Amino acid sequence: VQLQASGGGLVQPGGSLRLSCAASGRTFRTYDMAWFRQAPGKERDFVAAIRKFGGGTFYADSVKGRFTISRDNSRNTVSLQMNSLKPEDTAVYFCAASSRTIQSALHMPEMYDYWGQGTLVTVSS
Repeated sequence: VQLQASGGGLVQPGGSLRLSCAASGRTFRTYDMAWFRQAPGKERDFVAAIRKFGGGTFYADSVKGRFTISRDNSRNTVSLQMNSLKPEDTAVYFCAASSRTIQSALHMPEMYDYWGQGTLVTVSS
């Protein structure tokens, strides 16, 4: 699976952005998909995940209620709608795919086999 993330940019605090991740291959629906982010000098952190076949969404506490992950298996895409953005949301955002993770491990980057190249989100006035 090859992943291509897009949609990052500069936005003011309180604004919104929508990230998209396009996947190649005909087995997209069999992968759990997730978004992670990495701020300068920090570790890669879990943001949100959505289970294969569209079942179940999971969020980091820091984004719960503000971000929404979704997927379109017919178009091989996963999206992250980000609302009420804060300066602390500034990071490079990565989409990732896993065929072997379990629900309790969705937040663990080591469980993901495929990664997109990342897209930069900057929240600043």
